[in-house]
Amino acid sequence: MSSVASSPGQRPVVVRFPALGDTVLLTTLLKALSLRHGQPVDLLASGPWVRPLLRGNPHVGDIHLISSRRAPYWLTPSQWSAVRWLRQREGAPIYDCERDPHARALLARAVPDERRYLRAWDHDPGPQLHWVEWWLQIANLSPPFLSEAGIAPPPVEAPALTELHLQPADLDEARQWLAARGLAGQPFVLIQPGHKKTHKRGRLATQQHAKHWPASHWAAVAGGIAAALPQARVLVCGTRQEQGLVQEIVDAAAEPRVLNIAGDLPIPRLMALASLAHSMVSVDTGPAHVAAAMDCPLVVLFSAFGATRWKPRAPHADVIAVGAQDDAQMRLVDLPPEPVLAAWRSLKPRQIAAR
Repeated sequence: MSSVASSPGQRPVVVRFPALGDTVLLTTLLKALSLRHGQPVDLLASGPWVRPLLRGNPHVGDIHLISSRRAPYWLTPSQWSAVRWLRQREGAPIYDCERDPHARALLARAVPDERRYLRAWDHDPGPQLHWVEWWLQIANLSPPFLSEAGIAPPPVEAPALTELHLQPADLDEARQWLAARGLAGQPFVLIQPGHKKTHKRGRLATQQHAKHWPASHWAAVAGGIAAALPQARVLVCGTRQEQGLVQEIVDAAAEPRVLNIAGDLPIPRLMALASLAHSMVSVDTGPAHVAAAMDCPLVVLFSAFGATRWKPRAPHADVIAVGAQDDAQMRLVDLPPEPVLAAWRSLKPRQIAAR
């Protein structure tokens, strides 16, 4: 690997304030930049999910988190420390992957020299290019100051896949968690019905969202999976705020092998369960990207934001998109359960290595 900088202060810096799924997609950029520059990549980000998702990733160096980029600077100590952190990276190439004015203002406080930046959104991907394909394109670009100095490393080729690194202790913990619920050694399928907007503005707003799929439809899928796999359990996932939604689905399924595990899924456990699961059925949301990165066979339901740009990428496992392929005005409520179940039945069985 070609190396541009030798000290940690000059490692490439990526600036991205990602949601859960965005963090998983970002691993493509982080790996490609690390390979190209010959050293780990530092990350300025936000969100409590970033560190658990990127823990153990050899392509990631320092991670600095801020609590908010929109709050006033003088009231936000995490922004002050971010400015100091960036200033310590004198000479580092900065890959700015945000396009909102709040992020731009924060960066300008720390590093006013525009030649240090590669602005990703100056190279707009358009509506058809998948995120990971775009991230690979961005990784092979250089800020002006590197090109002017003639020290920009040559482009690299990297697989257009996402990558998470499960820690052995987290896998052990997940197995203990399964055993405590009488699920040790039993096959299970994950269902992820909620997304980050679920119940954010109340029940009515949730039902009007393009990603909303009725509990009766999810129950039909859960029941169909349980019927097809008589020895398996169907674990319906969600956050603590989604427990009510998940319980509606479990009640509608009326099948004792369909279980509510909402609110009991810290990210390391979600990763571990996805690495062990038979498969997953999910709405288009962050946990689907986590499952794909853990090579879990997956069916994903797409509505307004289509699969062309957002379909999760798995190293080997099948990922089948049902619903909108391109950005459209589609609502999931118009999608019946039958094509979802048919897609799930067509998934190739996963190859689970001995752990």
